[in-house]
Amino acid sequence: MDHSASGGSGARAFWVVEPGHGEIRDVALTAPGPDDVLVRTLTSGVSRGTETLVFRGGVPQSQHAAMRAPFQDGEFPGPVKYGYLNVGVVEQGPPDLLGRTVFGLYPHQTRWVVPATAVTIVPDDVPPARAVLAGTVETAVNALWDAAPLVGDRIAVVGAGMVGCCVAAVLAGFPGVRVELVDLDPARAAVADALGVGFALPADAAGDRDLVVHASATDAGLARSLELLAVEGEVLELSWYGDRAVTVPLGAGFHSRRLSIRASQVGMVAPARRGRRSHADRLALALRLLADPRYDALVTDSAPFDDLPRLLTRLTSGEPSGPCVRVVYG
Repeated sequence: MDHSASGGSGARAFWVVEPGHGEIRDVALTAPGPDDVLVRTLTSGVSRGTETLVFRGGVPQSQHAAMRAPFQDGEFPGPVKYGYLNVGVVEQGPPDLLGRTVFGLYPHQTRWVVPATAVTIVPDDVPPARAVLAGTVETAVNALWDAAPLVGDRIAVVGAGMVGCCVAAVLAGFPGVRVELVDLDPARAAVADALGVGFALPADAAGDRDLVVHASATDAGLARSLELLAVEGEVLELSWYGDRAVTVPLGAGFHSRRLSIRASQVGMVAPARRGRRSHADRLALALRLLADPRYDALVTDSAPFDDLPRLLTRLTSGEPSGPCVRVVYG
């Protein structure tokens, strides 16, 4: 079903027209069928790392299919309508969803039509502004299903962007685990404090870690992650580098200390739970975790929907610097 074909009511959406240039466009919606929902967006979140990579045209040709968002329109490098952190209210749909606040993996758009099975109800104790983190917390959940940390582990999270901060926030609830968030920006110390974890600049980070979760998307961050490991420790790699070549230091003590680097990616449920948890189960868990108000520390910046073209330009240049920017509608 084409959910932005002609007919039905209209909406407005953010498109990357070409690398480095975005605009707000009018789109037409199909009328929802009996098994669909029409959602009016309350707020959406910019997944900073991925969306700035898409905005600058950095998705390599070989990854065009793998990088498609669930309800993406267009193709990389553009024109393309991309995004996957959207919270809205169901205006039309099945009775059990009508009027409910829901999360969906939909791009930045004022109203949208999808199958009812493609939205997840936001719990009453999770405000919409916090619920935009659901997709990122889901990534953190999947990563920790992959990593399987143990009680009392010493863990570093390198890179205090959205993903790194959400991983640290989930880890903060593990019994006996000592978590240190590592980032070049000293302002992230306040975020770490709000999440209840330690903070260090890369040069000051504690070593001898059982596990390091890397989410800085930099060569230097990956190199430092390896340096922080204890013997036979593991780096769980969450960074997405797009079209950039990455240098990995596999000399020095990499082999003698029997270190490991392991990829984790949210597109598939981690093997440890794949037979018992669906994608829907994983997202519902992420939304339950977001009942914790500590996550509000990650959503400190906001911008109007109409400012999205300028916002993506600013984000690509590094401003604003908060982990997540929330887009405000209406």
